[in-house]
Amino acid sequence: MNIIPLFISGAEIAFILFILVMVFGADKIPDIARGMGKGMKMLRNASNDIKTEIQKSADKQGIDTDISKDVRGEIDKVKEDIDEITGSVKRRF
Repeated sequence: MNIIPLFISGAEIAFILFILVMVFGADKIPDIARGMGKGMKMLRNASNDIKTEIQKSADKQGIDTDISKDVRGEIDKVKEDIDEITGSVKRRF
């Protein structure tokens, strides 16, 4: 599991939350969070709709959009080539 550094510490997050509570008040924060959640859901649904329309259009045109098979095949070829080159040499960790 990779952890991406946010370049912001826990104290800074707490300070930002404190400022939010002071500016908006404790009773408005759930409404703001709910609105942001709805907005994110709408954005995700819109992007899924766009992906679906692109997929349908590609299928109608006969375009193969599943590149994962091609990539997997190339990776398998490279693995086989490496196995042929290395032969019976084993790595030690």
